[in-house]
Amino acid sequence: MVISSIADGVVRRVEAVGDGLSETFFEPVIRLGVTGMARSGKTVFITSLVANLLDRGRMPQLAAHAEGRIEAAFLQPQPDDLVPRFDYETHLAAMTGETPHWPESTRAISELRVTLRVKPSGMFAGLQGPRTVHLDIVDYPGEWLMDLSLMDKSFAQWSSEVLTSLEVRSEAETYLEMLADVDGVEALDEPQAQGLAAAFTAYLHAARGAGYSDCTPGRFLLPGDLEGSPALTFAPLPKVDKAGRRSLWRAFERRFEAYKARVVAPFFRDHFSRLDRQVVLVDALGAIHAGPRAVEDLRNGLRDTLSAFRPGKNSFLSRLVRGKRVEKVLFAATKADHLHHTQHLQLTAIMQALTRDAGDRAQFAGAATQAVSLAALRATVEETVAHEGKPLDCVRGRLLDSGKQAACYPGALPEDPGVLLNPARQGAEGWLGQDYQVMKFAPAPLTLRPGEGPPHIRLDRAAQFLIGDLL
Repeated sequence: MVISSIADGVVRRVEAVGDGLSETFFEPVIRLGVTGMARSGKTVFITSLVANLLDRGRMPQLAAHAEGRIEAAFLQPQPDDLVPRFDYETHLAAMTGETPHWPESTRAISELRVTLRVKPSGMFAGLQGPRTVHLDIVDYPGEWLMDLSLMDKSFAQWSSEVLTSLEVRSEAETYLEMLADVDGVEALDEPQAQGLAAAFTAYLHAARGAGYSDCTPGRFLLPGDLEGSPALTFAPLPKVDKAGRRSLWRAFERRFEAYKARVVAPFFRDHFSRLDRQVVLVDALGAIHAGPRAVEDLRNGLRDTLSAFRPGKNSFLSRLVRGKRVEKVLFAATKADHLHHTQHLQLTAIMQALTRDAGDRAQFAGAATQAVSLAALRATVEETVAHEGKPLDCVRGRLLDSGKQAACYPGALPEDPGVLLNPARQGAEGWLGQDYQVMKFAPAPLTLRPGEGPPHIRLDRAAQFLIGDLL
């Protein structure tokens, strides 16, 4: 085991040296990771970003385009032959077809390569020809990102944290009732273990639907070919003083450790640790609508999972010695088109407050961070309506469930994010004196002129922050 681990490390270090030489002296490669919780808009973000890089008429804030230095952009096969291709064409057709609809959500890792031919800038630009820059976009479920927080936890610690959170959640009622009849010191009974795992998985689905973010282990929600395996057949248990080798506690403890070693660690090693830049998409409006506990859960989840990032500046030598580090992290509050533009600053401030701890740590390590509110595909238009004799800034769009046009006023976000975060930290059950509503809009029918990508809000600013320096 030790020898194979050493050999594996040596092989990967040699691969890293080769990659570093290629990227440094030939064609730069930017590996951009895109993640976020369910329904945060990962698929839409990637599809719209790629479409707007290929047709840049709506990208004025991308400096290389504004300066006329991007000569061409086109899709190429991704370099990883064992990673599925991101189905860009199908997703774009869903968003921009005659009957537009939201594309299927992310259920596994995928990748897409966009290649750009860029003219250099600066004093000696005339002495150099165009150069090629590859952008490898890696899409992976946010549930997998949440799992990275498990790496430094024992089964006892994870169980204690989960059971504490379950005490105040109605979604966990069935699981807690089942758990009341379970003694962890008793011998493992496989049907009982499967029943516990199934009940806990049902809770995770219900909790995610209710707006909670701490839904680990993430593969319980997206099992893939692991469904039914022992690595996915465990659940949190109350701590016991003495548990024998054949006890339920020990069996679940072994399966928890196997899950970390065989599921979480390979993802970190093969994909996550190779990223240069990272986008974290957050449905902050959905959490606010769900209530203070969902907001606090989101804040804690972002803090724990982003601690798995390896932020810092990448140099040629640092890549050889330590491997890649995440140089830039963009925290993006999605669905900004659900708000009138007069409230976008408040949404951005809330995003900054939610990610303050993680952002400070990343900046201290040398990485650049930024919070922004955006909409990768704008589905609404703004309008002002009269309400009780006063003007009310609203957004209008096509409702997802009925297809009818409707105007929405979700409520005024506070200027001070503490108005939301303080009650969330204190465990308040609801917002005092305010009710925040979120309507679900379908994509609007589009008529795109030649050279234009899909309409968006601040996607060009996000692209400038993430890749502008390398263009």
